[in-house]
Amino acid sequence: MVVLKTSRELEAMRAAGRISSRALKLAGEAVEPGVSTLEIDRIVRKYIEEQGATPSFLNYGGFPASACISVNDVVIHGIPRKNQILKQGDIVSIDVGAFYEGFHGDNAWTFPCGEVSREAQALMDATRESLFEGIAAARLGNRLGDIGSAVQRYVEARGYSVVRDFVGHGVGAELHEDPSVPNYGTPGRGVRLLPGMTIAIEPMVNAGVHTVEVLPDKWTTVTTDGKLSAHFEHTIAITPDGPVILTLPD
Repeated sequence: MVVLKTSRELEAMRAAGRISSRALKLAGEAVEPGVSTLEIDRIVRKYIEEQGATPSFLNYGGFPASACISVNDVVIHGIPRKNQILKQGDIVSIDVGAFYEGFHGDNAWTFPCGEVSREAQALMDATRESLFEGIAAARLGNRLGDIGSAVQRYVEARGYSVVRDFVGHGVGAELHEDPSVPNYGTPGRGVRLLPGMTIAIEPMVNAGVHTVEVLPDKWTTVTTDGKLSAHFEHTIAITPDGPVILTLPD
């Protein structure tokens, strides 16, 4: 069931989104050669807890950290580790959520570690822009298929592929709510967008094939061909005045 939010609830979600976006910004600033992914996770947890919030991902379904940190061919759900040391040229996808006063904010970004290859930068650029293509399609009266189609068209026109096994989702009092928000689809199909809907649009884009594999730890998800993947995400609200991004630092 899709839960529509009141204006008061949207303001609460904006506060949660502000915390999660600031935590994500701090995480991105820490991405440098020689830094461990566990160090970045500690930065995220410390900031979120200092704001009186709770990391949305910590112990969620058994996930052992506050941020998902996914490097290079890891698509999503990378577990931060002390012995995973970032190196020059890595691309680092960081997914952060914060639970504050009854609501979640959920966002992700892919950061370059130092100077990256032209190919890696192009993938990140295309994935980031596909997110904003999807957001632009999230207008009152459109349908979920319009969002997914906008992302898919942008990505595939540049020779990349969108992951099918994992999708965006509703966000609110629960981290994952209805509806599912695929990054592919047919315009004019799917659930109609209504005022008060709050969804996470999160393109996961692979440089090669769209297929992925979950590793034995049951979290870490990698591309099946070993090629790079990027991930960008915002939580947004559907309003009469157009889509509003809730995960902004200010």
